[in-house]
Amino acid sequence: MKKTLIFIFFLGVQSVFGQEVDAMLKDSKKLSGFFDFYYQESKGKVYLEVKNLGEEFLYYPSLAQGVGSNDIGLDRGRLGEEHILKFEKYGNKIMLVEPNYYFRAISTDPVERKAVDESFAKSIHHGFDVLKATDGRIFIDFTPFLLRDAVDAAGAIAQTKQGTYSYDASRSAVFPEMCKSFPENSELETIITLSGSKAGAYLRSVTPTSGFVSMHQHHSFVKLPDLAGYEPREYDPRIGYGGIEFYDYSSPINEPIVKKFTSRHRLHKKDPNAVLSEAVEPIVYYLDPGIPEPIRSALFEGATWWNQAFEAAGYKDAFQVKMLPADADPMDVRYNLVQWVHRSTRGWSYGASIIDPRTGEILKGKVTLGSLRVRQDYLLAQGLAGDYSQTDDSKLNKLAFDRLKQLAAHEIGHTLGLPHNYISSIQGRASVMDYPHPLVFLENGKVNLSEAYAMGIGEYDKSSIIWGYQDFPKGTDVKMQLEQIVQTMFKKNLQFLTDQDARPEGSVHPQTHLWDNGADASMELDRLIELRGTVLKNFDLKKLPSGMPLATLEEVLVPMYMFPRFQIQASSKSLGGAFYSNAINGDKAVVFEPVTGEQQRKALTTLLKTLTPEYLALPKQLLDMIPPRPFRYPANQRETFKRKTGMALDVLSPAEVSAELTLSLILNSERAARMSTQQIYDKNLPAFSEVLQVLSQKIIKTELNARNNYLGQINRVVADVYLKKMLQLYYNEGTAVEVKANLAAELKSIKLYIQKNSVTLGGYGDLVLADLKRYEDNPSLVQSIEVLVAPDGQPIDQDFDWLGSDCKN
Repeated sequence: MKKTLIFIFFLGVQSVFGQEVDAMLKDSKKLSGFFDFYYQESKGKVYLEVKNLGEEFLYYPSLAQGVGSNDIGLDRGRLGEEHILKFEKYGNKIMLVEPNYYFRAISTDPVERKAVDESFAKSIHHGFDVLKATDGRIFIDFTPFLLRDAVDAAGAIAQTKQGTYSYDASRSAVFPEMCKSFPENSELETIITLSGSKAGAYLRSVTPTSGFVSMHQHHSFVKLPDLAGYEPREYDPRIGYGGIEFYDYSSPINEPIVKKFTSRHRLHKKDPNAVLSEAVEPIVYYLDPGIPEPIRSALFEGATWWNQAFEAAGYKDAFQVKMLPADADPMDVRYNLVQWVHRSTRGWSYGASIIDPRTGEILKGKVTLGSLRVRQDYLLAQGLAGDYSQTDDSKLNKLAFDRLKQLAAHEIGHTLGLPHNYISSIQGRASVMDYPHPLVFLENGKVNLSEAYAMGIGEYDKSSIIWGYQDFPKGTDVKMQLEQIVQTMFKKNLQFLTDQDARPEGSVHPQTHLWDNGADASMELDRLIELRGTVLKNFDLKKLPSGMPLATLEEVLVPMYMFPRFQIQASSKSLGGAFYSNAINGDKAVVFEPVTGEQQRKALTTLLKTLTPEYLALPKQLLDMIPPRPFRYPANQRETFKRKTGMALDVLSPAEVSAELTLSLILNSERAARMSTQQIYDKNLPAFSEVLQVLSQKIIKTELNARNNYLGQINRVVADVYLKKMLQLYYNEGTAVEVKANLAAELKSIKLYIQKNSVTLGGYGDLVLADLKRYEDNPSLVQSIEVLVAPDGQPIDQDFDWLGSDCKN
């Protein structure tokens, strides 16, 4: 009897509780679609009807409205990481579970698959109490999952040292206006506030009140595509594609256990047998209507370039560009989007993708373009060829807009699966996936901008799309056909080398770099040195628009003074450099071939030109042209030279920062280590000791250090930077022993030279000897050495992630 009463009481409670849930749902607005949601405005809650327990779907968070600082990186449209999730029921709890797709068994044997599943952890993202469960319908309060810092904005703020912040529930809420549900995806949005303290300068510059940082975070739930009809394509290291990889424990022991596949959109011909066919479903990219004209037209044109590549792969109108419909949600997975983002400073652009982790299929391409980028390109044109005594600035606009076209194509390329290809510049600008430095020439003493940027997709881009997106007829030996495409590329000398080969300062390949031009980096540097000299010689107030404070002329001067900076970086790679390729066994390709001694010494000779006082001196006409900064025009440390002279222009700091650039590259520890051992390959290659002797002879052992004129002062600045760089390298624990031995010998030689010429060198010689002794007595002081570094050069264009999944350009 007692048990019966308890059971009746339980049923009564359950009934009352169910009635309460029914009342809540009745008081709520229903959003039907892939998921059925109920929004209760009176309590600000979202209830979810859980259907199809155990059915997997794709989830990813994003930022619908950002913070506005390039340095923090929390931009409008930023995509979070994608996850495959499913709802599972455990008693009275509903769990949001993420299976582990990184460890699999691609096998038809369920027991074999189960063994792998049970060997590795899964992740439960959230647990929910069941509010009501009747007739197979389960209701949960989904609000706690939505109201949180889903993109880890607090982590980004902390990582960039901008303060200590945490999620503030009292200042966060569901944003119902952007909550929608469609047949194959559901979108929910919240306004999230982080509260904190100790805000850094970047954060303070973009928030009304820095203690509270509010942004809109978006949650996307997407139906996973049918696996039928999409064939994953195995990765080939000789041609660049991002993608997925995972452990396959069903792999035979004579095959790699790690499987690698490319990322690409699903694309099929209506007629795979036709040379040219329309696509079953074309790839469509949508432009943000918030992009202003004439920028919009430039981006539209650049985006459409990719249709050239798909035509080369046999598709007709398979890649299309349209304006985003007025009623479309930019976060909706159905729209590949090119979005326009504003920040407080110039910065990166991104090409990111939402990818199916099971197969590598790209479900959504998302491009984020920073609005201030075009102003930096215009500034380059202004410094190179600006003349505001004339009213026509069309050629300056053309350079800036041509660069935007290339930028749009570049970032979309990432969302098609392509990473950077930094060796393409040796083949006549063969890829938009390289970083292009403006190719400008002198013509009758004037700068010609007409060929600054290539217009259109390159030959490498076409070949890569053919390899990645070709739809082969049934019965084709796909592996053999893909290999033929690669071999055809080799015959055209189309190569692929990417960020890992180009970005590190001590990288090896002499033809792989960002912002360089030409197959011979030193020859191009020679040309740019001459061009820079002409530009600086003719630099005057005509470079500045009427009405601008004269002090702001420095912002135009800096990129011109540093104009060859990237070509200097490229030229340094010949020192201790080597040619190589991503060859596989069986290819007839270069494996590892050191740069010849003649080429290395030529590079060193050219680099030394950038350390001469004549190169480093500011033109005389500029010395009285740039006054101290006026009120409310503070010096921008990103765009102007740091100085040791207070408000007055420092005529020596440009020399210091330029010399630091060249010497830090020559004396890079990895490069020095290679030079110290490269004679093992070939006795004719220059040893590191030879490089040091040449540097010391040109910089230290010269009568210029005894002269008290402008050129002498500059040379002493260069000598000071050289000695500091030597000491930093010598006392670095990670420096190779052979390098340290070479440095010890050269420092001893320098000391003897100064002692022998102490009378001639005077106080400068005494200073050098005192400094050397100070560091010998206390090596830890080397850690406090400071040398002025150059203002930001990038982004002329730059990418955040090397593989393009969160690429900055």
